[in-house]
Amino acid sequence: MDFGLWQRLSPADLIMPIDLHVERQARPLGLLTRKLVDWEAAEELTANLRKMDPSDPVKYDFALFGAGVDKYSVARRRRGPAGGFEYYLQN
Repeated sequence: MDFGLWQRLSPADLIMPIDLHVERQARPLGLLTRKLVDWEAAEELTANLRKMDPSDPVKYDFALFGAGVDKYSVARRRRGPAGGFEYYLQN
């Protein structure tokens, strides 16, 4: 939530933070492809969100985070055949 306290920073210049909940939603939605969750992944996610709203790509943080926490989230994670995790859309 932006209370407008940061007058010198534009929302367009912010980078989307990634935690486990955001990651769980971003991958199956095609917003994040990088395997590591690092600075480059945050830049990739931000670039993809910027396509939807160049002036404020980080405004989607609450929606992605909330969906990742909620039991009715967009995506779920399960063990894949190779032992790693794979993501699938929930029915």
